[in-house]
Amino acid sequence: MGKKIILTGDRPTGRLHLGHYVGSLSRRVELQNSGEYDDIYIMIADAQALTDNADNPEKVRQNIIEVALDYLSCGLDPERSTMFIQSQVPELCELAFYYMNLVTVSRLERNPTVKTEIALRGFSTSESEGDPTQRGKGIPVGFYTYPISQASDITAFKATTVPVGEDQQPMIEQTREIVHKFNSIYGQTLVEPEILLPENAACLRLPGTDGKAKMSKSLGNCIYLSDTAEEVKKKVMSMYTDPDHLRVEDPGKVEGNTVFTYLDAFSRPEHFEKYLPEYPSLDALKEHYRRGGLGDVKVKRLLIAVLNEILEPVRERRAYFEQNIGEVYAMLERGSARARAAAAQTLKEVRHAMRIDYFEDRELIDAQSEYYRSRH
Repeated sequence: MGKKIILTGDRPTGRLHLGHYVGSLSRRVELQNSGEYDDIYIMIADAQALTDNADNPEKVRQNIIEVALDYLSCGLDPERSTMFIQSQVPELCELAFYYMNLVTVSRLERNPTVKTEIALRGFSTSESEGDPTQRGKGIPVGFYTYPISQASDITAFKATTVPVGEDQQPMIEQTREIVHKFNSIYGQTLVEPEILLPENAACLRLPGTDGKAKMSKSLGNCIYLSDTAEEVKKKVMSMYTDPDHLRVEDPGKVEGNTVFTYLDAFSRPEHFEKYLPEYPSLDALKEHYRRGGLGDVKVKRLLIAVLNEILEPVRERRAYFEQNIGEVYAMLERGSARARAAAAQTLKEVRHAMRIDYFEDRELIDAQSEYYRSRH
């Protein structure tokens, strides 16, 4: 049986938030501590972040440390997980260059995640409709080809498992297509990854505090892992609930109610015993809200208590590492060196499969030498 390897990561465009935590971060810590995997690679994707922040490299540069601090504060351990910076592993760029020949423009255009991200970042899409010669104007090529870059990241480390949120499913599917096509052309070389989604349905795509479909730094609707207890309280108290639940006695809707979505994602049975003992479970709280007689403030106070209980140890660990920034950079440097060694081995195998390892192919050199000697 082959090795079990994980590859996952985040773009350093800002601090990480609760959406990252439930969508992937907490699961990474669980998987790391399970001992089930041979290697775990966690990437800070600065090169990918530059594809739509080319005019603001300092933003990406400064957020490297923010993401690293969030990783460490959540419990990722550099002794058990290799944390590295994408741009420090140049082999990834070479792999992506070769993979570009295996993907058509039309296939990239059909990728739902690419479409969503393009719209989210405000790139011009009107040119895509109508005159086909104008298609894609306004979209950086690097951003457009992100699925290919991601395939390079995943395959470089022979990842068997990629823990991500639901919105990344089309990306993993495209990686699998690239792997299948490469192996069918050049021979069995790359490993086809499997996606690992959050088990809790509420964690698949955590909405923002304003009730939008997704918590997003660009929309300003996030609760950050580094937020203080007071900041968490302020954000929860302003959360979107049921707009028709105007009075305490009014029946309320739980579906689409952001506060209850967060309770689905974060609360556990023991939280009710500790913070709201008059309710035996979340189901009982929901039932009361539906029939009326339960105000939003009481529910929000429960959520505040739950979130701050979860985030308090995260804050404590972060405070330690904030006082040891040099140690954090040294950890990233060591991780990047380990990651580069692994990616270099995969690149060597890819070059061999593609028959472009000319100087290492003694059989080629000897055969051609013999051929040209025989002509004289």
